[in-house]
Amino acid sequence: MAIALAAFLQLLLLPLLSLAAVFLLHARASWRLHKGAAPYPLLGHLPPFLANRHRILDWVTEVLARQPTCTLVFHRPGGERGVITANPANLEHVMRAAFGNYPKGPRFASALHDFLGRGILNVDGHAWRAQRKAASYEFNTRSLRLFVARTVHRELHGRLLPLLRRAAGSGCRLDLQDTLERYAFDNICRVAFDHDPRQLPDGDAAESAATKSTASSRFADAFRDAANLSAGRFRYAVPGLWKIKKALNLGSERRLRESIAVVHGFADGIIRSRREEMRMGCEKHDLLSRFMASQQGEGYTETALRDVVISFLLAGRETTSSALTWFFWLLSSRPDVERRIREEVAAVRARRAISDLNRPGFDLDELREMHYVHAAITESMRLYPPVPVNSVQARAADVLPDGTAVGAGWFVSYNAYAMGRMESVWGEDARAYRPERWLDPVSAEEGTFRPESPFRYIVFHAGPRICLGKEMAYIQMKSIVASVVEELELAVDGGYTPRQVASLTLRMADGLPVRVKARA
Repeated sequence: MAIALAAFLQLLLLPLLSLAAVFLLHARASWRLHKGAAPYPLLGHLPPFLANRHRILDWVTEVLARQPTCTLVFHRPGGERGVITANPANLEHVMRAAFGNYPKGPRFASALHDFLGRGILNVDGHAWRAQRKAASYEFNTRSLRLFVARTVHRELHGRLLPLLRRAAGSGCRLDLQDTLERYAFDNICRVAFDHDPRQLPDGDAAESAATKSTASSRFADAFRDAANLSAGRFRYAVPGLWKIKKALNLGSERRLRESIAVVHGFADGIIRSRREEMRMGCEKHDLLSRFMASQQGEGYTETALRDVVISFLLAGRETTSSALTWFFWLLSSRPDVERRIREEVAAVRARRAISDLNRPGFDLDELREMHYVHAAITESMRLYPPVPVNSVQARAADVLPDGTAVGAGWFVSYNAYAMGRMESVWGEDARAYRPERWLDPVSAEEGTFRPESPFRYIVFHAGPRICLGKEMAYIQMKSIVASVVEELELAVDGGYTPRQVASLTLRMADGLPVRVKARA
C-alpha cells in the first residue's frame, strides 16, 4: 500500500515539477532576451534584487542603462508592481505635468509617519500646500539667507576649521564623514530652532566625555538612529514586513520606537520653551520661530510644529554632509580640480579692499562669484546625489511619455544615482567627474555656471516639490569647500574605495578616513 501511494505521489508531482522547470527555464531565457530585466514567475525581480542588495544602486543603474528608454517595470512577489525610471521626459511628466496624479502616497507616508508625522516631507494635498506656502515665503526672505550665512560662518570658523587644524597638527587620521555629519547637525539645529547640540567642540577645545553625554548628544544620536531605521523599512524584500515587527515590538522596530521617543521629547521641549520666549517678546530668526510667528503658524499644535521642524532637520542634516563627503573623496584624486578651486578662491579674495584681505570666510556676494566651486560641487552631486532614490504613487492608471503603462496604485521611483550615469542623458563621459560640463562652453576657463534642466539633474527634485533649501545648501557647501581648500589638504589613501550604504541619504559604510595637511 505504501509503495503504491509513493508511486501515485510521484506521478502527481512529476508534471508539477516539469511545469516548474519549464517556468524557470523560460524565465532565464526571458531574462537574457530582455537584457536582464524580465521578472521570474511568482517571485518577480526578487532573485536579482537579493543577489545585488549589497550594490543595489549600481545594479539598478546597469539594468536601466540596458533598457531602450531607461525605464523598468519592476515586479515584487505577490503581484505588486511599479516603475523605476531615469528618463527625463518621464520625470517631467510625473513631477510636473501630471503632478496631481503622483502624490507621495500611503506606502511612503506610512513608512515614515512614526518619525516625520505630517511634516512637509511626508504629506500630500492641503497639508503639503499649506506648509509649502509658509516655508516658501520664509526661504525667500533675505533675512533668513543672512541668518543662515552667519550661522554657517560661526560653525565653520568656530568649530570645523579649528578641529581640522588640530588634526593637521597631530597627524592623526580623521573620519571626515562623521565630522561633517556632526557639523551639519549643529548647523541645521541652529537654523531650524536656534539650538546648539554641540556635536563639534568649540574653538581649540577637545571633545570631552561630558559633552558626549548631554541631552543634546542623546538627541543627535537618537535622530541619526531614527532616520536610518526608518529608511530600513523600505529595504525589506517583502514589503510591509516591518509592520509585523512593529506590532510585536521586535528588533529594529523596538529600537526605532525608543529613538523616536527621544527625538520627539527633545523637540517638544524646545517648542514649549520657544512659545514662552516669544510670549516674553524675545526675537528669534530661526525657522521654528518664523513659522510660529507667521499667520499660518498661529493655529498649529505642538505636534504639528514638531513635525515641521523634524522634516527640516532631516532635510538639512545628512544631505549636505553626504554631498561634501563624496565631493572631498573625488577631489582627493583630482589635483587639477583642486588647483582651479584654489585659484578661483584666491582671485575672489584678491578683489577685496586691502584692509579686508585677511577677513576669514566669504560673504554671500563672494560665494556667488565662485562659479567653478559651484560647478565642482554640482558635478559631484550628479554622480553621488545625497538622496539617490525617491518615489511617488500613481493615483490613477497612466501612460508615461516613453509608452510605459502605469497601473493605479503602482509606485514610480525616480533614480537620481542612475540618472547621473546615463549616457543617453549626459553623453559618453557620463561616469567621468568633469566640472567643466557645467560651465559656459564659450569660455570654459573663465566661464559662468550654466544650470541644467531639473528633470535631467534631479538632485534637488523638480516641479512643485523642488527643494526649498537649495540656496541654503549651496551657501553651506561653498563656504566649507572654499575655506577648507584654501587652507588645508584632505588626503585620502589612494587605495580606498568607499562602500555605499543606503539610508535616507547616500553614505559611506566605513566613513571617509583622511589625513589633514596644512598648506604651505
